[in-house]
Amino acid sequence: MNRYEHDTLEQELKSIQMLGLQLPTDPRWVNLAEMELEEILTDHAYCEQKAATSCISLIQQYPDKTDMVKSLAPIVTEEWGHFRAVLAEMEKRGLKLGRQRKDEYVNELLKFQKKGGSREDALLEKLLVCALIEARSCERFRLLSLYISDPELRGFYHRFMVSEAGHYRLFIDLAKQYAGEAKTRQRWQEYLAKEAEIMRELELRGDRMH
Repeated sequence: MNRYEHDTLEQELKSIQMLGLQLPTDPRWVNLAEMELEEILTDHAYCEQKAATSCISLIQQYPDKTDMVKSLAPIVTEEWGHFRAVLAEMEKRGLKLGRQRKDEYVNELLKFQKKGGSREDALLEKLLVCALIEARSCERFRLLSLYISDPELRGFYHRFMVSEAGHYRLFIDLAKQYAGEAKTRQRWQEYLAKEAEIMRELELRGDRMH
């Protein structure tokens, strides 16, 4: 490993530690994504749409959680704005939105959710899954903002990175508010370990944001 590769690895390790993630993305992912730009932008667009939908679902299922409803309502607008921003970027580049694909990463996280508990337990599971998706998205947006060759896309993804980092913290804070800090911390560590396992097992694909 040369000095540049060593410094790059050190930077990535620091960035994932800030997000709590245990495993950095394989650095080859940016190169793969760049070779399939229409595909990765399509997947990104649907990720933003699903993020908005997830927040709407939480509001519908837990309208009594007033603080959460107030916090998530503007996130719905923001995520839908992100969806539109990705569509605009694709149109500017003459790219077409493809079909939505199965998200194996998210599906594996959903399988890890505890079933059969109380309504409050289910809320903790949902909030932590959302937090983890936002954290991994933030990490990948950071990679794109630093290493993709197109300077416009580097700026484009820097803005997304900043936004996702804020969302990640919000979901963690809401989990602590409604489930308590100790319970949230313990379950979060279990999710982080599972997420690292999922990342090791999933095929590295340039047409997927996760």
